[in-house]
Amino acid sequence: MSGLLTGIRVLDVTTVLAGPFASYQLSMLGAEVIKVEIPDTGDLAREMGEDAQLAAQSMGAPFLAQNAGKRSITANLKCEGGRRVFARLVEQSDVVVENMRPGVMDRLGFSAEALRALNPRLIYCAVSGFGQTGPLAERPAYDQIIQGLSGMCDVTGWPSDDPLRVGFPISDTLGGFVAALAVSAALVRREREGVGCDLDVSMLESAITAMGWVTSEHLISGREATRHGNNNAASSPSGTFHTGDGLLNIAANTQRQFEAVCATVSRADLVVDERFLTRELRRRHRNLLTVELEQALSAHSALEWEERLIAVNVPVGQVLSLADAIDQEQVKVRSLVHDVEVNLEGRERVAILGSGIHVDGAPIAPSSPPPRLGQHTEEILAELGFDADEIATLRNEHAV
Repeated sequence: MSGLLTGIRVLDVTTVLAGPFASYQLSMLGAEVIKVEIPDTGDLAREMGEDAQLAAQSMGAPFLAQNAGKRSITANLKCEGGRRVFARLVEQSDVVVENMRPGVMDRLGFSAEALRALNPRLIYCAVSGFGQTGPLAERPAYDQIIQGLSGMCDVTGWPSDDPLRVGFPISDTLGGFVAALAVSAALVRREREGVGCDLDVSMLESAITAMGWVTSEHLISGREATRHGNNNAASSPSGTFHTGDGLLNIAANTQRQFEAVCATVSRADLVVDERFLTRELRRRHRNLLTVELEQALSAHSALEWEERLIAVNVPVGQVLSLADAIDQEQVKVRSLVHDVEVNLEGRERVAILGSGIHVDGAPIAPSSPPPRLGQHTEEILAELGFDADEIATLRNEHAV
């Protein structure tokens, strides 16, 4: 199957998470991604992760997770030779994605204007914590900082407790998704109009817009956002419930679904209880309703109730561990996880995630293993037109 972005070359000048995640999505969609890394050190994610043996080989788990399907070239953009290599890469590419702090690319001699002079059709995508403008633009930002500043932490957790961060780097991931979406849209416009563009992706704004439901309640209704724990603020019974064994998410958001839940747990009396007659009354008396339902749910396990409630078309699902979530038959059938050969000391193969997108009925997946640092440097330099002597000189100058 031909990739949707086959024929598109992306220069990945990114590190750690948001930027590499964006270019990984583009790679799985068929783009050729060349990862430009600092000689000797490379992407910081190479040294990260809980598996010390992988990190010691500069192939840490966080790096492996989002760099498959890419080729790696080293280039020192602080020296003339490295800048010459990068300039030639830009001339022969379609997209540059970077996630340095605003102003760093300018100081290296590759401002948006300089890149456009090298390649008028180039799409330049800068991913940063706060965007390229504004009073916070030059501040450093990591995922937890963005979660706190976006209000995301403030709406996560229970009303009686402190705000909580989401349990994975969601702000970085959202920023990566937004960047990949923006690049894809820009490529469509370039095909139509023949011009490139500059894309400015803010992780802060991406996080706030991702909370559109909560944010809009505040903007439109004037209601201050609050924490609701595992409950759906708009409906009841809609949230997480204890059972005889395990936790169960139930989303009975309609009258029919509420009645089906009550019938299934043998509590039809709740349907005519004056406290629970309407959706608003159920929401108002959520805690009382939860106590009644959990007493009934204690008779069986979460798995048993899941099967019974699915049978009467109530949206329901167990609260699974990450290991159990990945092991679900649904996930396996859809081929989300891919076994990739890496040939590392102590690890021949690793499992990495593909994409939730299927194209023409087939899953999209990484096309090759994650690269070793600078693995494709000479190969790419030769493709760019550098001869053997020039490559040797670049090596001697530590430009690559």
